[in-house]
Amino acid sequence: MQQPMTRPGNHVIQSYEVYSDMLFRIALIHLGSRQDAEEATQDTFIKLMEKAPAFKDDEHQKAWLIRVITNHCKNLLGRGWRKREVKLEGTEPVAADTPEDMAILQLVLAMPVKYKTVIHLYYYEDYPIQEISRILQISESAVKMRLQRGRQLLKLELEGAEPE
Repeated sequence: MQQPMTRPGNHVIQSYEVYSDMLFRIALIHLGSRQDAEEATQDTFIKLMEKAPAFKDDEHQKAWLIRVITNHCKNLLGRGWRKREVKLEGTEPVAADTPEDMAILQLVLAMPVKYKTVIHLYYYEDYPIQEISRILQISESAVKMRLQRGRQLLKLELEGAEPE
């Protein structure tokens, strides 16, 4: 007879099932390597088990997980042994339906971390500016500014990429 899943850690399993794909995509955007993204995702859930914070609701937990994985990725990128070059190794963190979408995705991935983070959360994960502000613990005006500057960078790259 199988026991119901009420043992300690069940919340982590449920959280993994709900959020692991999204967290993996975020890590892949930051790190560019499937292996590093998998490790960062795993480390995030280990931290969830270790800290076992009390969350007000599912959105609070989701925001906490995004913040943890974002910080973990920043720490990995800041280490001296890691090269700053990002290679995707043939994987795509977000589905691109057309060649144009794929080209834009490649440009987003090549952006500095502070811009690609807000662009990814806003356009690919559909977070509002207020929520991004709360997750990244920066002001709403900083989110808006990063979105604006990120769009400008993309525009410059797209205009420069057109040979016509």
